[in-house]
Amino acid sequence: MRFADVDRTIRAYDGVRVLEAQDDLFYLYDPANDLPPERQQPFATIVTGDHYEKVSDLDQPGAWRLNLGLTKATYAELFGPVPTERDADWVLDSGYDYAARDVLMPHPFYASQHWVAIVNPTGPDQIMPLVEEAYGFAVRKYSNQQNRQTS
Repeated sequence: MRFADVDRTIRAYDGVRVLEAQDDLFYLYDPANDLPPERQQPFATIVTGDHYEKVSDLDQPGAWRLNLGLTKATYAELFGPVPTERDADWVLDSGYDYAARDVLMPHPFYASQHWVAIVNPTGPDQIMPLVEEAYGFAVRKYSNQQNRQTS
């Protein structure tokens, strides 16, 4: 898949707002465009360079990484328990090569929050169901928060 195809697909979901920083994209579910800063947690991100870390080797031409926040159940179904050991650079030891291309893996830093990552995914069959899940999970969390505020 191309970066632009994934971006266009995620932007097309209802209620999505996109924040941009350093050519990276952060997708929030914010249908009223009124989330306070402390509640602006993306459900997906696309990172296009080694701005935050270097383990994914994203400074290569055309490299980018899709990151998705999943439910605990889906994460566990895919990878089992979350990794807990970190190296000196705070990278989680999941046993994966974080620079590998087109391999779904635990996120190098946020796997403990049930995030997954894939560098340069090639096909929609593997990632689109996970994008759907991350979006649906964000919608449910937003709805639950709204319900708590009105109760």
